[in-house]
Amino acid sequence: MIAFTSSAFTMPSTRPQNTREAVGSIAPLPAGPPAPAVPGRCSPCSATMASGGEETSGGSPGRAGGGTEPPGPEPAAVGAAQLDGAEDFEVLEEDEDDLSELPPLEDVGRARGPVLENAQSSERGQGEAAEDPQEWLDVLGSGLLKKKTLVPGQGVESRPRKGQDVTVRLRAMLEDGSVVEENPSLTFTLGDCDVLQALDLCVQLMEMGETALIMSDAKYCYGVQGRSPDIPPNAALTLEVELLEARDAPDLELLSGKEKIGLANRKRERGNFYYQQADYVLAINSYDIALKVISSSSKVDFTPDEEAELLDVKVKCLNNLAASQLKLDHYEAALKSCNLVLEHQPGNIKALFRKGKVLAQQGEYREAIPILKAALKLEPSNKTIHAELSKLVKKHADQKTVETEMYRKMLGNPSTGSAPVKCKDKLTWSIPWKWLFGATAIALGGVALSVVIAARN
Repeated sequence: MIAFTSSAFTMPSTRPQNTREAVGSIAPLPAGPPAPAVPGRCSPCSATMASGGEETSGGSPGRAGGGTEPPGPEPAAVGAAQLDGAEDFEVLEEDEDDLSELPPLEDVGRARGPVLENAQSSERGQGEAAEDPQEWLDVLGSGLLKKKTLVPGQGVESRPRKGQDVTVRLRAMLEDGSVVEENPSLTFTLGDCDVLQALDLCVQLMEMGETALIMSDAKYCYGVQGRSPDIPPNAALTLEVELLEARDAPDLELLSGKEKIGLANRKRERGNFYYQQADYVLAINSYDIALKVISSSSKVDFTPDEEAELLDVKVKCLNNLAASQLKLDHYEAALKSCNLVLEHQPGNIKALFRKGKVLAQQGEYREAIPILKAALKLEPSNKTIHAELSKLVKKHADQKTVETEMYRKMLGNPSTGSAPVKCKDKLTWSIPWKWLFGATAIALGGVALSVVIAARN
């Protein structure tokens, strides 16, 4: 079995309404088997998500593959506790760019024209290398991500394909030249958003054996949050990359239970880091890949403990998926994810809470309130559920008031007021006088009739 290593990079923030934007932060990946090719793999610049995290795992957001992790608590560990709880992260709002109209990789990888010689380069001092603009390939056409070949490779035909496991030598530097990351053998699955978006995009354009220099805006690296303590917020990076190897990923059906659990967990952890960076589209992508790994058929028998652990990972991914979908207002998809969790674990508090929130967002207060009450009964001390339930009960009461008033108007039933009361009082007093007048007339007529009869007799 080929050893799997992967990198943990932070990606720029997501744009919730542009499913083709791939930004945010990437989770740290422990050593393990290479990530198998998974159907439906989503490229960071072409992924279109149908819909939308929760429990996180710790780890350095900048190291993976063959590197070692320093001891002590990491920032991701803090995020893990938050994401594992009932409260959701706040949405990070930023401008969005549309990366949907990208040229084919086969075209953008070719040189745009002959490299022009700079006649004045010899007159420059040492350390001032004159660079022809045409030596740089503008990968996205925006000037924010550029690639330059330092050492040519073995030809266009040797480029790696999406879904393959690639191994590169990586050296990342800030604008001042300080090295913030160096990995002689970094392995990741191409197109799975395992690493920096800048790296994932540009390696697809590299030839085997090629060494390239990549200049990237912070948007395609660690974004507005940076990576504490060595990469400040909004820091542009220069990457020196050499493509060492590309190989097909192993067959999912042949993975052992331990290998499949490890792979699914690594994909889930990536999704958790994207969720922390408010990159919910890429978070959904990672959770979907993890679920595909878990649900794939296998030719290897698993132990009962491995089956139980796979189910636990699946439930976590579904909960995380529902949280991400809820952030993107994909209510039907989030409701489906919550129901899948509750099929396996009817008393899962997170799934009950999120299902209640989804129904509330859809205006189904009558259905949402019993679900939140069930969640509160399982965890009476949870203040978040308390607050959500109280808010929901008030909204439901307001809704009933509005509906009652609407029905009264539809049926023509006037509301009580001073004018109807006066009419009622007038009617109450006028009826006895009418009867009294009639009765008096009848009595007088009877007396007169009696007198006439008596006179005739």
